Amino acid sequence: MREGVLWTNLSLRELSRRLAGMGTPASRRTIRRLLRGLKLGRRTARKKKSMGHHPDRDAQFENIARVRGEYEAAGDPVVSVDTKKKELLGNFHRPGRTYTQQDVETFDHDFGSAGHGKLIPHGIYDPARGHAAIHLNTSHDTGELCCDSIALWWAEHGRAAYPDAKRLLILCDGGGSNSATQYLFKEDLQRLADRLGLELRVAHYPPYCSKHNPIEHRVFPHVTRACQGVIFHTAEVAKQFIERAKTAAGLRVTVSLLDKVYQTGRKYADGFKENLKIVFDDHLPKWNYRAIPQTE
Repeated sequence: MREGVLWTNLSLRELSRRLAGMGTPASRRTIRRLLRGLKLGRRTARKKKSMGHHPDRDAQFENIARVRGEYEAAGDPVVSVDTKKKELLGNFHRPGRTYTQQDVETFDHDFGSAGHGKLIPHGIYDPARGHAAIHLNTSHDTGELCCDSIALWWAEHGRAAYPDAKRLLILCDGGGSNSATQYLFKEDLQRLADRLGLELRVAHYPPYCSKHNPIEHRVFPHVTRACQGVIFHTAEVAKQFIERAKTAAGLRVTVSLLDKVYQTGRKYADGFKENLKIVFDDHLPKWNYRAIPQTE
């Protein structure tokens, strides 16, 4: 073994063959025992190293913890939202194994043109109730989709669970369809607040910190596990298997189809920025703000 080499992907059979070629024969069992003695084992790479560190990172985490604590103590709803990885619909390979009586054959290339479009799973997670609502769409991941997803969660689950609520805290990343820098999302959010009659407070996680968004580690990994090896021929198939996601801690997942076409390339309305009704916090306003419903 070369000095400085701390790992290898060679099999025990290949290691045995190479050692024999070097004049030091050893069986696979012996090599396995020696590797254990050296505390060397097969490991997968883990996504742990952050690609950056924002100077206001810790301050925003403290702010989120404080605001979330206030809402939970008052019995007001707190949700974590995000879009899961998009999936191709059609006879395309997906990682994982399933029990079958015969081989499952899929296309040998993932050309989107050979399928039925892309599936966009947008999730709303309620940590207090251990419930996640996944809304499936086949159009585009936009701010309007995010707001419609929240509205659907409120209509189907939130209103009944929090009948006296006048406000809602939304925890989300700072990019994508709910970007912290896009005024279009803020315009859609204001329309949603007017539509629901709720004060919508948004707290964005800092850059490079999306993994701390609760839905990322409390819901999406279990959805992935429930769907491993399943071919998403249609959105209905995806719905059937996503609903099977659950945990021993009591996670429940419900799935709805959000059948709407979302336009890309939209611009916020003329004058919206100048007449902005969004109320920004004094502390870290770029990541913390409220959309207050406007009365006629």
